[in-house]
Amino acid sequence: MKQQWIQELQAEQEQIVSWRRHMHQYPELSFQEVKTAQFIADTLTGFGYQVRTGVGEGGILADLQGGQPGPTIAFRADFDALPIHEENDVPYRSQNDGVMHACGHDGHTAALLGVAKVISQHQEQLEGNVRFIFQHAEEQIPGGAKAMIEDGALEGVDEVYGAHLASYLPLGRIGVIAGPSMAAADGFSIVIQGKGGHGAKPDQTIDSIVIGSQVVSSLQHIVSRHVNPLKSAVVTVGVFQAGSAFNVIADKAKIEGTVRTFDPEVRKQIEESIRTLVHGITLAERASYTIDYTHGYPAVVNPPEQADQVRDIVINTLGEEALFDIPEPSMGAEDFAYYLEHRPGNFFYVGSQNESEHTGFPHHHPRFDIDETALLNTGYVFLGIIAEKLLSKRGVAVSS
Repeated sequence: MKQQWIQELQAEQEQIVSWRRHMHQYPELSFQEVKTAQFIADTLTGFGYQVRTGVGEGGILADLQGGQPGPTIAFRADFDALPIHEENDVPYRSQNDGVMHACGHDGHTAALLGVAKVISQHQEQLEGNVRFIFQHAEEQIPGGAKAMIEDGALEGVDEVYGAHLASYLPLGRIGVIAGPSMAAADGFSIVIQGKGGHGAKPDQTIDSIVIGSQVVSSLQHIVSRHVNPLKSAVVTVGVFQAGSAFNVIADKAKIEGTVRTFDPEVRKQIEESIRTLVHGITLAERASYTIDYTHGYPAVVNPPEQADQVRDIVINTLGEEALFDIPEPSMGAEDFAYYLEHRPGNFFYVGSQNESEHTGFPHHHPRFDIDETALLNTGYVFLGIIAEKLLSKRGVAVSS
């Protein structure tokens, strides 16, 4: 990457932090990001971009056409917040009660805005094009990525890249992984309908709690006894609701949980196993049931070629000590997976934890916060990708 680009991004640090803090103060929930989207669009327009809004109903696209023909490289940042009441005592704490940027999306967007501003001044140097994708609604299924793709977000795009701030990684480290990175995430809701009655007369009832307990226990056997032990999977029950009094047998029980997988066949197999087990248990116990099974985001799978390229870019841009080869995938989920189903690219992680306690809280925690220097590190890697992909033909040095 040209040293000039680094210096220009560093010169924008105060502005990038200001953008991040503004969005942090005024967070909006998934599918409700009206003011945030307008702020992003206005900022991009100020850089001279022609901006397309309402992509997939809530997303934003901005394109930079290079001075010479070449590939189109896309970068994505998300900008929705979570239904969490912020507990941080900072000047930029959320002003929207019960809503908080507790996953770093404000930082993702601020970093990409910084890259968009810097690169807008170097249009003629590029042999190819850059597309900036600002995506709404990552946190809530069905998410914004799928709708944006259906509305043309990847038309003409050759590769797509994204980054996620990571409070578990020290500041200055960039985490890269090839292959599966994050899991597919599905959800299920099971309602068991029995027959209620007096606790002293169980023979006259169909006990939904006893039946539900059998279901919960059997669900825990799926991974250990139905799935190939060389395949990763998780079935977790997070909700079991039934009953209202100690001496009453409940007529209805509700069970909710999540399924996490990487292999599409395992994903399908687990759904079938859940349906089969619930059907068999309730049939044997003379109860009825309903299952609402929600297919969430697919697995994030990073192609090896682009992962290797990002590794090299991190080393050339930030030094060998910055690279962190992630040893194993996460069972978390991300709708960036949809982009990688359509185009090659990479989803990497940027360390945001410094030595102070306030940057070490996990994502989705009411005290989540970041070291804002991580915003520059995100931008450095994005600019490094642009330099590698769109400047290399002309022999321009891509190292700092």
